[in-house]
Amino acid sequence: MGAAQGIAGSSRPEVEGIFVCRDEETEFFFQINNTGGPVDLWSVDGVDEGLLLDNGNGFVYLPDRIPATRVRLVRSNVPPQPGF
Repeated sequence: MGAAQGIAGSSRPEVEGIFVCRDEETEFFFQINNTGGPVDLWSVDGVDEGLLLDNGNGFVYLPDRIPATRVRLVRSNVPPQPGF
């Protein structure tokens, strides 16, 4: 991911942290996929929701690194979703 562009082609992180979403929000994020190709869905275990910060647009992020041991692949190669 080091050389990959971010959302809307940004070249730097929007926040110092990792954006996360709740289960019911995943379909929204599939719809705003800007890669034009398939994406993966990852789950993070053990997130204390009290540590999540709002980025000012209603999205939340964890202002820290997440160890690989707490991340697992849930769905792979989800095709682009219509509608956004």
